[in-house]
Amino acid sequence: MIAEAWARRRYKAAFVNKIDEALGEAYETQSWLDDALDGAYLSKQDFDRLDDRYAAIGGMLSRMIDRADDFCKYAPSTDYRSVTREEESPITDH
Repeated sequence: MIAEAWARRRYKAAFVNKIDEALGEAYETQSWLDDALDGAYLSKQDFDRLDDRYAAIGGMLSRMIDRADDFCKYAPSTDYRSVTREEESPITDH
């Protein structure tokens, strides 16, 4: 879904929609982690580690929605093949 959002970044509403769907999937995964813990399929340590990762992912996706203008800054008619990439900073999970 994130790749789809990136491909649709010409249209802010479509971008936000796809990122919001990815956020929903992350929350659903956290729910499944709760079930796996309750069913003793995961240790508490593994659950905590994975739950923390998904909380971080949720935070990143929420910030992407909040900053959609930064990602969707070109007009819908933009030919992205002609846009030069700015130097990107490394991705972090916090």
